[in-house]
Amino acid sequence: MGVYKSLKDEILGQVAMQIETRTITGNNLTELFVSASAGPQMEPRYQAQEIFRAVRDILTKAHAQILQERIFGTREALAEIAPVRSKYYAGLDDNVEPTWLVVPEGINGRLVGVQVHAVTGIDKVEILRLEGKPCGRIAKANGRSYLTLSGIRAPEAGDRAQQAHRMLEKSEMLLKDAGVDLFAVPRTWMWLGDILQWYDDFNGVRNRFFTERGLLGQRGVKMPASTGIGIGPNNGAICAMDLTAVIEPRNALTYLDAGGNQDSAFRYGSAFSRASQAVSPAGSTIFVSGTASIDAAGKTTNIGDARAQIADTIQNVRAVLQQMNCTDDDVVHSLIYCKTADIEQLFCREFEDLPWPKITMIADVCRDNLLFEIEATAARSE
Repeated sequence: MGVYKSLKDEILGQVAMQIETRTITGNNLTELFVSASAGPQMEPRYQAQEIFRAVRDILTKAHAQILQERIFGTREALAEIAPVRSKYYAGLDDNVEPTWLVVPEGINGRLVGVQVHAVTGIDKVEILRLEGKPCGRIAKANGRSYLTLSGIRAPEAGDRAQQAHRMLEKSEMLLKDAGVDLFAVPRTWMWLGDILQWYDDFNGVRNRFFTERGLLGQRGVKMPASTGIGIGPNNGAICAMDLTAVIEPRNALTYLDAGGNQDSAFRYGSAFSRASQAVSPAGSTIFVSGTASIDAAGKTTNIGDARAQIADTIQNVRAVLQQMNCTDDDVVHSLIYCKTADIEQLFCREFEDLPWPKITMIADVCRDNLLFEIEATAARSE
């Protein structure tokens, strides 16, 4: 594991920018995992200038190509920073849009953070298109082929449930065009605006879809790790989806249906595994699903106690990491979801020693009484 030291600039006694890069090297390739945020005292366009300049410099120096990117901010900030990204990424941009995700202003300001996964050593990344627009990438090298899709959505489909179903169909169609199906997918991210209003409906759509495709049934349980969180896309759709898939080698995935301190999420109606492991371009990646303060019976614990829910959630994630033979040092990305600004401040104040590269933000979790959620990605060289 390679670690580029965090970059912190002090302005008026406050942290102006923090950027962390973790790397793994193997198979004659290097993967880079970048997490960046800027200080709240800066206007979004200045935050964007600092972040995108730093990300550009890291990727350019490494001769890296982007595999997947997410940008979190207020709707107004995202509109303001899009031209800034285009300016600084001029030599990097392959026209695949990042996933633009709307969150409230938080401790990091209006541009909440940027998360990038990139790879070096590949001559060319193939671009995938949906309805004529670039939407994903395939990276091929040395017997491995890795696919990513970003921001798949279907606002034209109708109501929320119809949009979710069509979103899944579009993702499946893109996978089939690449010669694989959902059995090649170790990880999905479900960005669900107004999640508390329709999470049960979403679960019904996904459960039926996965059952019809055989991810649940005679072939066993082969559900991707996943996050379903109350963050909507910045494009008028109610929901959007990111995923990763392994095209080659075949059958290179493992799933942890129940693990750590928690039983299968499917027991309480959600079709995802607690974690998965997949071959990646330079090694292997372990995806820990969005995890909260839930016990083995699927019940929320520490109701009303944010500090206890945070501590319990971290313990639950670490238990899964341990079961997947990972330590804190293997974590390359994490996203921290806090229900309110007060909870985000509590986490940043009292759990600042959590050693994972992370971006914190305000978002509804899938139950009213859940105040906090974490997802984590770990990676190992081969």
